Amino acid sequence: MKIKKAIVAIVASLGMAAAFAGCVNDTTANPGGGTDPSAGGGGKVTIGIKFDQPGLGLKVGEDYTGFDVEVARYVAKELGYTDIEFKQSPSAQRETLLQSGQVDMIFATYSITDDRKQKISFAGPYFIAGQGLLVRADNTDITGPETLNGKKLCSVTGSTPAEKIKKDYAQQVQLQELDTYSKCVEALNAGQVDAVTTDDVILAGFAAQEQYKGKLKTVGKPFTEERYGVGIKKGNVELCTKINTAVEKMISDGAWKKALADTVGDAFTPDETKNPPKPDACS
Repeated sequence: MKIKKAIVAIVASLGMAAAFAGCVNDTTANPGGGTDPSAGGGGKVTIGIKFDQPGLGLKVGEDYTGFDVEVARYVAKELGYTDIEFKQSPSAQRETLLQSGQVDMIFATYSITDDRKQKISFAGPYFIAGQGLLVRADNTDITGPETLNGKKLCSVTGSTPAEKIKKDYAQQVQLQELDTYSKCVEALNAGQVDAVTTDDVILAGFAAQEQYKGKLKTVGKPFTEERYGVGIKKGNVELCTKINTAVEKMISDGAWKKALADTVGDAFTPDETKNPPKPDACS
């Protein structure tokens, strides 16, 4: 009888250990949402966005606004999620946040590039912008990237626009990197740098902010093509396919156009020969 009871106790303890291990594995597999985000079907999803880009991804108090935010909400709903946690995703940290499972998806003016695709995968694109320049309103010297020699140019750590200008347009430009574009714009307004470079839609959003109206302006024409994608863990083709289906639906039912008008508004006119874009095939 004692032997029989011991066997039962051992079996029960092994069952509990297996169940506990299963719970641990489920959690560590995807800490951001607790389950594979391609599964959908309700529950919580963690989405990376920018917190400081007006018109695209902006946090004010407990509210989140912007075009990236609206696309993220639409896609999450189509995937079946009922609870979204937004997590700040600075440019330099985006790949790490995805690889470590701290976020499930990233909608953060995330340009699709071959270098980034070595580390993570992309769905989309869902918007196409172009690199531009922001200067003070009284500046008449800077009219395009080729006029930046000897000037101080600000961009963010982990992003590529400033390096592209130095390589292709103005080898004598002085580069300064800060951790957010909002800090670059503050430095520009204070006269600490001569220009800020990133995507035209981002710059237009800053120029339209109340504290910068009449003080800052965008100059020149866009000189790159920036295809905004949805960052996901590398190789998750199922999730990529579901996101693309949701983006295509958002475009076809008019929600994409409405979201852009409601968030970016008159501050920016997108290139209608490229927008809205057709998502790439997933691989």
